[in-house]
Amino acid sequence: MPEIQLGAHTIRSHGTHVARIHMHDWLILLLLVVIEVILNLIEPFHRFVGEDMMTDLKYPLKGNTIPFWAVPIFGILLPFAIITAYYFVRKDVYDLHHAILGLLFSVLLTGVLTDAIKDAVGRPRPDFFWRCFPDGKGVFDPVTRNVMCTGLKSVIKEGHKSFPSGHTSWSFAGLGFLSLYLSGKIRAFDRKGHVAKLCISFLPLLVAALVGVSRVDDYWHHWQDVFAGGLLGLTVACFCYLQFFPPPYDIDGWGPHAYFQMLAESQNGARTSTDRANCLVATPTELGNFYSPSRLGMVTSQVNNVRDSSPILDEMERGRR
Repeated sequence: MPEIQLGAHTIRSHGTHVARIHMHDWLILLLLVVIEVILNLIEPFHRFVGEDMMTDLKYPLKGNTIPFWAVPIFGILLPFAIITAYYFVRKDVYDLHHAILGLLFSVLLTGVLTDAIKDAVGRPRPDFFWRCFPDGKGVFDPVTRNVMCTGLKSVIKEGHKSFPSGHTSWSFAGLGFLSLYLSGKIRAFDRKGHVAKLCISFLPLLVAALVGVSRVDDYWHHWQDVFAGGLLGLTVACFCYLQFFPPPYDIDGWGPHAYFQMLAESQNGARTSTDRANCLVATPTELGNFYSPSRLGMVTSQVNNVRDSSPILDEMERGRR
């Protein structure tokens, strides 16, 4: 499909129109933010943790190699900066709007799904023992042998949110979307065999994978938590990307669906206006048929016949004479 002139659809010229069309999508994003806040406030399910289960939950309590505030930087701000930089190169508000909308949907949907599963499963973290018993002295129910935690309530609450990994799912959601976005823009699958393009496409996924590895190294998650979080984030990123963009291997994978739809509608409108103009303007063939000498002679003879056979005209002629 041919491209239109660069800079023809900017934020100033078409930004309001595009945002108005997707107003309900932005409202759904706000709803997802509210749901995310609620899921972080409610108490997760406190799964039974017996005394014999503590063997695998006595890993040391450590800090985060990658703190919580750094995840939005990797998962949202970095892709947002690259998407914005591409807008200044191409000046296409369709690409800018749909890429940002898809990115936010990818991250927020992943966040809601991740925290909902966390609260429902309530799997203890690998360092749960030290969260539950900061003094190192375990206290268990005399009958069920379930833990009777003596630590801070907020620390214990966080200790029941191991599955899946939020750091990993958020990172793969945002950076996975960025990987697909870059693959389409640089035409990584153009069948020309440029491996360097694949390196660019996989770089965001490498960063997301390192975030997941850090969660295991810090003993905040089991490896299953990281694997499930990465799979969840990458799956949601693929769905959200394909909602707005063709697959990266598609011949039109460099632009959003709305761009090509707008281009097709503009071409159809131009074709329709041309057809209407052709209907209003007579063709030379039609003019030749209408004003041909034979047709003019027939019209003249018909007029003369009418005039010669009219009694009123004969009386007028005699009166003049």
